[in-house]
Amino acid sequence: MPGRLFLNSTAVEIAEEIGVSASFPDGFQGGDIAPGDAILTLAPDPKMMRWGILPVGRVNARGRPVMETLINVRSETLFEKSAFEGFRFCVVPANGWFEWTGKARRKTRWRLSAKDGRILAFAAVCDCWQAPAGHEVWQVATVTCEPNKEVAEVHHRMGVLLQTDQIETWINGSQTDRQALCMPSPDGSIRVETD
Repeated sequence: MPGRLFLNSTAVEIAEEIGVSASFPDGFQGGDIAPGDAILTLAPDPKMMRWGILPVGRVNARGRPVMETLINVRSETLFEKSAFEGFRFCVVPANGWFEWTGKARRKTRWRLSAKDGRILAFAAVCDCWQAPAGHEVWQVATVTCEPNKEVAEVHHRMGVLLQTDQIETWINGSQTDRQALCMPSPDGSIRVETD
């Protein structure tokens, strides 16, 4: 489950590999990306969004306000919970993500990336919060699923990773088509190494 991403590819590399416009928004930068940071999002045009959705005005099945910031959304409940109604579908490009295992103060940081070195396209959802004085704040959360074999050794969830030819389906496809994409990457496709 991505709780921290890293992106060290350039805008041109991302555009060439994922097949999007090379006209990236102001403020684009890579590096180590934490929740709350501005993150590059393809929706389908490149846009910087805050990683973490504050579900203002959203309620759960019991009618109670959803209070926590969502940085990840479980694919199993994305299409069922009323709190996610109206979200748009987008993609977050990254070179990989970090996971931690072990006890406090003795945690091991694991770096996860594609074995073939490609840029990963995380399935995501986004929402626009209408802030006071008419300001718009775009927010994004990645979508997670069960892990594949190598990720399961360090975490019980992983991000839904899309192939380039699946991006259009995720952004503009039907609910049935999107649900079919919510599965772990094939075993053997992710490199897991200590950072």
